[in-house]
Amino acid sequence: MLRRSMLDYLNFELITPTAALHGKRHGARAKCLQRLIRLDMPVPDTVAISAETVRAIAGGQQPDMKELLDYFGSWPVMSVRSSPVQTDWGGPGTILNIGMNRANEAFFASRLGADAAAALHLKFIRAYAVDVDRLDDEIFDIPDLTVEMALHAYEDETDEAFPQDVETQLFNVLKSMARAWEGTSARLLRMSKGAPEDAGLGLIVQRMAFGMGKGESGSGVIQFIDSDSGDAQEVGRYMRQSQGRDALSGKQDDTMFLTRDPRGRSLEECQPEVFQELCRLGDVARVGLRQEMQIEFTLEGGNLYILDALSTPRSSRADVAVAVQLANDEIISREDAVLRIEPGAISELLHQQVAPDAVRDLLAGGIAASPGAATGKLVFDAFSAQTAAAQNEACILVRRETSPEDVRGMHAAKGILTERGGANGHAAVIARGLGLPCVAGATDIHVNSKARTMKTTDGRIFAEGAIVTLDGTNGQVLAGAVPLKEAGLSGAFRELLTWADELRDIGVRANADTPEDAEAAGLFNAEGIGLCRTEHMFFGEDRLTVLREAIFAEATEDRAAALSRLLPMQREDFRDMFRIMAPRPVCVRLFDPPLHEFLPSTRAGIVELADAMNMSAREAQARIDDLSEVNPMLGMRGVRLGITIPEIYEMQARAIFEAMIEASSEGASVMPEIMIPLVSAKREVEIIKSRIDAVAADVMSETGKTLEYRFGVMVETPRAALRAGDIATHASFLSFGTNDMTQMTYGLSRDDAGRFMSDYVNQGVFEEDPFLALDQDGVGELLQLASERGRKVRSKLTLSVCGEHGGDPESIAFCRSLGMDYVSCSPYRVPVARLAAAQLAIRAPLEEDDVFEFPEDDGFVPT
Repeated sequence: MLRRSMLDYLNFELITPTAALHGKRHGARAKCLQRLIRLDMPVPDTVAISAETVRAIAGGQQPDMKELLDYFGSWPVMSVRSSPVQTDWGGPGTILNIGMNRANEAFFASRLGADAAAALHLKFIRAYAVDVDRLDDEIFDIPDLTVEMALHAYEDETDEAFPQDVETQLFNVLKSMARAWEGTSARLLRMSKGAPEDAGLGLIVQRMAFGMGKGESGSGVIQFIDSDSGDAQEVGRYMRQSQGRDALSGKQDDTMFLTRDPRGRSLEECQPEVFQELCRLGDVARVGLRQEMQIEFTLEGGNLYILDALSTPRSSRADVAVAVQLANDEIISREDAVLRIEPGAISELLHQQVAPDAVRDLLAGGIAASPGAATGKLVFDAFSAQTAAAQNEACILVRRETSPEDVRGMHAAKGILTERGGANGHAAVIARGLGLPCVAGATDIHVNSKARTMKTTDGRIFAEGAIVTLDGTNGQVLAGAVPLKEAGLSGAFRELLTWADELRDIGVRANADTPEDAEAAGLFNAEGIGLCRTEHMFFGEDRLTVLREAIFAEATEDRAAALSRLLPMQREDFRDMFRIMAPRPVCVRLFDPPLHEFLPSTRAGIVELADAMNMSAREAQARIDDLSEVNPMLGMRGVRLGITIPEIYEMQARAIFEAMIEASSEGASVMPEIMIPLVSAKREVEIIKSRIDAVAADVMSETGKTLEYRFGVMVETPRAALRAGDIATHASFLSFGTNDMTQMTYGLSRDDAGRFMSDYVNQGVFEEDPFLALDQDGVGELLQLASERGRKVRSKLTLSVCGEHGGDPESIAFCRSLGMDYVSCSPYRVPVARLAAAQLAIRAPLEEDDVFEFPEDDGFVPT
């Protein structure tokens, strides 16, 4: 038997209810049209061409064109549309009226009218010349252009007659579209949208429903929801004597509204039966395809045809509303509704965003450190930000990099911009906790704090007071005031997350450092506080100076005096947080300040501290120099501070226990968790635990109350991970601080990595910024070892991640695979984590079943 040639595989498939179509071979559009046909919709005759055939055509092989044309009768006039596997991968544009020549024009003139037939022929000549032969459309810029004039213009430009043979026309269109798909630009564009490099393209050939000619003829597009809100509403346009999507691009005077509208004519008034039928078909599609659909339709002599349908383009807010409504209408399950929403898109609903159609005058790009958008005037220090806020003026705080001295200004600002810093640097962490947009590491700007100016790489200089817009979602700084879209917290949003909570099998807590943060955590239904960074409680103006006094003090009695002033402040904060979160747990991390962040760096700050300490500015500067460290991030911080200056941790423990008693006396159920940071040795844990136990004993003796608390360790150093078995003997929980662990494992400064990280990712050194997505191979192995060794010693050891990776869906999947009990992230990432965790739980049984596959005919049309 002879081997079959490649030509034997160049075949076509008429789309019928039972045709053997597959989304991966014939594409999403072909599969959707088959589903519309199964729903008895009036779809013109359509033939699907597989990706293999399209690729062969691109290579110059010609299939049996006569076989293809036989599907369309004696006078074939057709359109060709792209059918990629995923609609958002794009593809060459649709070409209409293929087959129009002198003979077909004469035939259709009797059916449609001479003017309509000529117009159709002329439209095809221009489309073929521009899209197939790549000619300039200007050759047809001729007054009162006719078909004959266009044919002559084509021949003058190409030295060839315009093809009259229908087979030739159709094959050249197919070849042009196939080769356009294989081009470098198209390949790179679809790869940027997630398509594999070798992704194939299906094509569909459809008999033309003309939309031009006698009787009621025209084309339009209709959808049944508002694209922004997701509310039920018929939206679209209709244009008489038009084709394709002309109605969406035509002048308003030439188009009709779909529903009655005081601004002009409507299809509902002019063709009420057609309008009612479109609405009926919309309902049929919604139920049958389990999706809100946008339908492209044509009227030809009063007859309705459905040419195409796709999932209605819509915002993230509308996406949530649609999924919830479909589930409530029992068209899809709640699990399906939860799976349909991209977790990352949820963050868009929590913050203002730059309007999608806004004009962007880009000044600089940087790291998208905290999502959202804000417009305000530039200010260059915390005092100016506070002054602007007091005058109800929105401002953007811009700094080379931020420090605790800036926190008051960060609270007052609407957004934060830094020249230096990374995704988990000081500015980024504070901004995410506050829910403010932040662009960090914007190396395209130069900040001159003394001159109070910001200079961009194109030479523009912006002085204090200049208006800019910050797009923290995309990491962009824009000139001027740009239209913003408000946050979209709705009933549907909350309902979807309630379903997610019922489905997920890993806990989600929030990182919250103040009572205000705890309120935000409660708003987003966090299951507790997984990380309270107590050093962030000292950023208030009244507290920072007192804390500095405690750090500066050399005599024990001086330090005790300063700490006695901090004790009631801490106690009040803890009491409020316990009240807000009760009965949910609150995990308090004891003081972990890199000392350089809490020492004054400006002349004004030094003078203020000198006044408080009753010393000269020179003496204050000398003390600062004594306390300065070569590498403060690895210096006197965390547990090291607690061991060398025990009074600080003892004061905090007392504040926790006294706050617990106060909150409990008011009826709150409180079980605090006390966590010590930056541990690297078992003995550190033993020392601190014994001191905290002693404080607890003292408080119980003084008050007569019984205290219960859980003691644990924040695992941030590689050594702590490797020795987790030893450490777990004294801890009831281990919480992995993946920000610092990533920093120490890689030997990378999270504040400086932004300068080169994009180069590393672009050149494939790292697949992703390890401060944004957990490094599962390196840092992840440390987490795995620590989890196994810790639970080998203490089987019921609670394990969690409390770095910002706790809000990243892929990182949550890894934590779940290790059997962790919960993840913790900034309050505004809690909804993202809740949704991602639910999706993992839903998909887990499917991934464990090796034989399960989603059926081709599941009815779902991908967005």
